[in-house]
Amino acid sequence: MKTRILGLLAAVSLVATLVVGWRLPPTEEQAGYARLIAVHPALAWTAYIAFGVMALGSLLYLLPATRSRKWDRLAGASGEVGVVFTALMLVTGSIWGRPTWGTWWVWDARLTLSALMLALLFGYVALRKVDMDVDRRAIISAVTGVAAVLVVPINHFAVTWWRTLHQGRSAATLAPSSNLDGSYLRAMFLGMVAMMLVYAWLLIHRIRLERLEEENRGADLAVALAERRAEAHDGAVSGAPDGGAVVGS
Repeated sequence: MKTRILGLLAAVSLVATLVVGWRLPPTEEQAGYARLIAVHPALAWTAYIAFGVMALGSLLYLLPATRSRKWDRLAGASGEVGVVFTALMLVTGSIWGRPTWGTWWVWDARLTLSALMLALLFGYVALRKVDMDVDRRAIISAVTGVAAVLVVPINHFAVTWWRTLHQGRSAATLAPSSNLDGSYLRAMFLGMVAMMLVYAWLLIHRIRLERLEEENRGADLAVALAERRAEAHDGAVSGAPDGGAVVGS
């Protein structure tokens, strides 16, 4: 029931974000493309959070005192959901950048690091699908998850540390002295609420699915072992001499 309420809130807030974003007045510099501020920064922040939760779950799994399958499932689920938000961040960023930069893509620091984020998430998810011992795979995935999160602060501050075509941080752009008024600020934060709710809803369902997959794998393994034991027993019975037979001279 709680998950349904969360899903309903996520859907309502997402629709509200799209409506509010569409109704934003276009700026002189970017025409209607500036309306993407309702979703693009929110997608970026949610992608960062997905990385953070993946790293946190990985770290808790690595620590002997807190090692539990639930933290491994949390990390894996957040990594998979993070792929969605990171990919959408890149797509909406390209759409926004096309009229601003005159091209869909440039290899500047922010965009390159964002692409690296997506590549790291794909690599992490692929690693979790490798056929190996479950505990060993979880350890390797956890180490990778903790290391991968280092790209997030570098990406976030890339526009400050290096000269890039990408604008400064969105919250700074919405300062009172800028040409974007409070309606853009409200739309941006509404979008952040919506994306966080969507992320939470997807995360919960992915964790549940992961748990069911593990239970099914365990059940399949139990069935397979039972079948092998039955085959071994049948083979031993058929190959043994009759218990009541007496061998005469």
